[in-house]
Amino acid sequence: MSLAVVYSRAKLGVQAPLVTVEVHLSNGLPALNMVGLPETAVKESKDRVRSAILNSHLEFPARRITVNLAPADLPKEGGRFDLPIALGILAASGQIPEDSLSGCEFMGELALSGELRPVTGALPAALAASDAKRHLVVAADNAEEAALCDSTAVFSAKNLLSVCAHLHQRERLPQAEGPFDATDEPTLDFDLSDVKGQVQAKRALEVAASGGHNLLMYGPPGTGKTMLASRLPGILPPLENRERLDVAAVYSVAPGAGSHSNRVRPFRSPHHTASAIALVGGGSNPRPGEISLAHSGVLFLDELPEFHRHVLEVLREPLESGEVRISRARAQAVYPARFQLVAAMNPCPCGYHGAAEGDCTCTPDQIRRYRDKISGPLLDRIDMHVPVRLLKRGELQSKGEGERSTVVRERVIAARQRQLDRQGKANHQLSVPELERVCALTPANKNLLEDAIEKLGLSSRAYHRVLKVARTLADMSGSESLETVHISEALGYRTLDRRKG
Repeated sequence: MSLAVVYSRAKLGVQAPLVTVEVHLSNGLPALNMVGLPETAVKESKDRVRSAILNSHLEFPARRITVNLAPADLPKEGGRFDLPIALGILAASGQIPEDSLSGCEFMGELALSGELRPVTGALPAALAASDAKRHLVVAADNAEEAALCDSTAVFSAKNLLSVCAHLHQRERLPQAEGPFDATDEPTLDFDLSDVKGQVQAKRALEVAASGGHNLLMYGPPGTGKTMLASRLPGILPPLENRERLDVAAVYSVAPGAGSHSNRVRPFRSPHHTASAIALVGGGSNPRPGEISLAHSGVLFLDELPEFHRHVLEVLREPLESGEVRISRARAQAVYPARFQLVAAMNPCPCGYHGAAEGDCTCTPDQIRRYRDKISGPLLDRIDMHVPVRLLKRGELQSKGEGERSTVVRERVIAARQRQLDRQGKANHQLSVPELERVCALTPANKNLLEDAIEKLGLSSRAYHRVLKVARTLADMSGSESLETVHISEALGYRTLDRRKG
């Protein structure tokens, strides 16, 4: 038959849209023409495919070959279509059975020798193939990642000849297995018991973990702000299986970002010189940024005022929407970005403003300019502002061990479960109507909040953040209703909102 159809997958954000590779052989001068909006790397595949077929001791037909990558309006990039193009040529020329291609999808870059090389986006392709009820054949180096999707068969191939043998049913390709167990316990690199003292800060960290709240810690240098932030993933609930797949899919389409397949939530800590594109994603060939790599985990911004202001401002929309949309002339890529923001800063340029020990050398104008680097709208979106004090005499050398992360995590999981049973989501995700429903206030508590709004100058957004934190505190104590003690503690976490003078 002179016409063959092979299924493959493109890469568009964390999606893997179907690409149908149609190959037609006709009479005429030998040539290979490719249509369907291929980019440069795809156009160059004709030379890789020709050499791979010949070096695999197969016949490259001396006919006019037309390759169509459908749909024609979807940009095609990279070497991921080399294998399906080669198989289409072999099927159209009768060298492999064409009916064996219908139940499979193929993806991989060909070396000139016929060896298969890995490509990015193997896991999204496997998830999409599973939805289409087809198997997936990928390069051996992509097999473990693609096998994270356990709802479809993923076959591992080393070269073009082994794929042809599999299609001829002469030698079956090995089926890959995923690298993780759905019930394995998360492995912790850092433990909360390592932190000496800082009872108030550790309490705030547990509250933030229980409700998924954004957190800003401020205090003099060396008080343990970074140390505390690095312990947060260890007390968060482990990733569920669907979350693990979503996180792994983001890393799959991010070249150079490594991989993430364990149950510990991601922890990303970009340097303060990071650009806006590095933080939210983008570029001429869009790729996910740090906030997407922190999806379902923690984004830690140390030395918050040292980030360029315009870089921090791009966080405002993703903090509300939980995703990033990167628009280009040809297509729009969407990356998930539902992360928990944790930030740390000094109270002033020298770091010692308000400290019991250490003389602050900053003028009031310097302190104001330093803090004004963080805009009001961004500060509004951070639920909790927590001071981290210098340790008292003897605390640093104390031998008493604090609570371990595993103990705190059990309490966090219990509080989260109450939220899931009541509203199906964590408290930080509550909308305003949902918040009003689950946070019924007594007249006394209403008066308390109204007085706080007036005295502290809280915005409407900050008011709702206080209610969310208060609801989390109630869940941690096992209370069905909001009590005055919960609201008072939640208001205590809005210290940077307070009017000066």
